Amino acid sequence: MIRAGIIGALGYGGGELVRLLSGHPGVELTYLSSELEKPLRMSDVLPNLRGFLDAECEVYDTKTAIERCDAIFVAQHAGWAAKRAREFLDAGLRVVDLSADFRLRSPQEYEKWYGEAHPSPELIKEAVYGLPELYRDQIKQTKLVANPGCYPTGAILAMAPLLKERLIDPDTIVVDSKSGVSGAGRMGIKLDFHFPELNEGVKAYAVGAHRHTPEIEQELGRIAGRPVTISFTPHLIPVTRGILTTAYAGLISGDRTTEELVRMYREFYRTSPFVVVLDADEYPATKATFGGNYCHIGLKVDARTNRVVVLSALDNLVKGMAGQAVQNMNLMFGLDERIALNRPGVFP
Repeated sequence: MIRAGIIGALGYGGGELVRLLSGHPGVELTYLSSELEKPLRMSDVLPNLRGFLDAECEVYDTKTAIERCDAIFVAQHAGWAAKRAREFLDAGLRVVDLSADFRLRSPQEYEKWYGEAHPSPELIKEAVYGLPELYRDQIKQTKLVANPGCYPTGAILAMAPLLKERLIDPDTIVVDSKSGVSGAGRMGIKLDFHFPELNEGVKAYAVGAHRHTPEIEQELGRIAGRPVTISFTPHLIPVTRGILTTAYAGLISGDRTTEELVRMYREFYRTSPFVVVLDADEYPATKATFGGNYCHIGLKVDARTNRVVVLSALDNLVKGMAGQAVQNMNLMFGLDERIALNRPGVFP
């Protein structure tokens, strides 16, 4: 039995980890904490746990976390894990960090996008980027996983097969994503995310400046074997969960068909149980992935412009965050990656 702890258990991502891990047959939740002044009942803060889990969220303490756990999930703000991960690793724990602290492989890029020097740059080399569809074997061998961001998960899965097969010009990639408001987190919500401000509207934000941009570029560049610069624009939409990404790129050859690329995508993701490639002329919807760890992908070759349009849909709190973290933990401990996750989303 894996003894698992969650630091930051009261946020949306942490709460989703509690929900998923509570149903994991190989996991015992032995430590739930947050940066609190006094302990709280989990169900008092996360009402969906009432009648399901009677547990306490404790005031964070490093020694207690180490003594009780084999695996630690860190669902905290940027910078927290970078300052403390070494203590967990030295004690023999496996760590899945849900923040951005170890996603970027360059300390200089981290400082540029997050506004401060990386507190433990030596750990960046030890961390594995936690996208199982691309790094499954490396995840199995590591003790430190950098869980991907929600936007990058959808964008990278959409573009990876085309770049791997050298079918598109990397300089032409444009990524447009629309996210539910839960992606902003639960703590410190700004006015922009209040219901009257967001409802019945759609708006772009962080245009040309979103912190997930270098993460997407980094991983697409690794696949392409060369630096990749993209245009990325995120939008807020008035739903709770879900990200729909539409990615565009120019095809190198003008004789590709949609049916051909669908077959290629299915072969690329043949061993990836949580990626579903739809039939030609079918396109993904966030509603179909709500609550599940799946990413649905659809695509279309636009022969008129010689571009390919790829769409992906996922739940930002599951495949885009907590579900992917559980998937990574399964791999780190030699388990079937589908355990506790192999269930459909909630519909309608």
